[in-house]
Amino acid sequence: MSELARMVQEQLLAAIDNDDLVLPTLPEVALKIRKAAEDSDIDVGTLSRVIGSDAALSARLIKVVNSPMLRAANEVTDLQAAITRLGVNYSCNLAIGLVIEQIFHARSAVVEQKMRDVWANSLEVAGISYELCHRYTRLKPDQAALAGLVHQIGVLPILTYAEEHNELLSDPVCLNHVIERIHPLLGDKILSVWEFPEMLIKVPSLSRDAQRRSAQADYVDVVQVASLLSQVEDQRHPFDSLPACRQLGLDPATLEASDLHVARAMFH
Repeated sequence: MSELARMVQEQLLAAIDNDDLVLPTLPEVALKIRKAAEDSDIDVGTLSRVIGSDAALSARLIKVVNSPMLRAANEVTDLQAAITRLGVNYSCNLAIGLVIEQIFHARSAVVEQKMRDVWANSLEVAGISYELCHRYTRLKPDQAALAGLVHQIGVLPILTYAEEHNELLSDPVCLNHVIERIHPLLGDKILSVWEFPEMLIKVPSLSRDAQRRSAQADYVDVVQVASLLSQVEDQRHPFDSLPACRQLGLDPATLEASDLHVARAMFH
């Protein structure tokens, strides 16, 4: 580790411990959606009005409903029909995940591109997580997709920090090292501050432990396998040493490339 990387790492960890690091806030529309979801009696029309307050989010949700993964006989053209198709709970989780994309913005072109890359990978992991969950577990696919979308959320404050420290921004190797070392811890902290479900809060850190063994299949297992699949294309995957793969009962030979292409397309 370079001296710069060591120094930045120590500063960031100290800032985390002292609650001095500015963490991204969950957009207001996501807070409203989550509050609406807590009402067990909420209907499609009410939720439609909450989500509909954000035109970009509404359009994105309709796009997802019409994706290859969820497309039905007739194309969905309005938000209320989209929510009806997905169901209230699914729509809430998916909308919260999608609205997080609004956070991925920066002042500098370099950091903006890095954020775009992180988000693009998170989208891919989300799509594959959904498909894995749907096909191989009894877990909720919408929760798995949300877990995939936020598993790298801890990268954001590091990139924000880098924008304010040119010495780190000008050293890509050092920046990448700091990101790999610290973003899981930050991710857990952000999801905790955002009051995410307990089963998702530790996804950023636990999904980095390739030797983790769970008592039963969970969302960390799903994200671990999805992350691995997102990194390789049309080749034999090194699944044998990954406990999460065995926990999901996966046989690499049954993971058809076409299935993964469909999953990847879900959020694009």
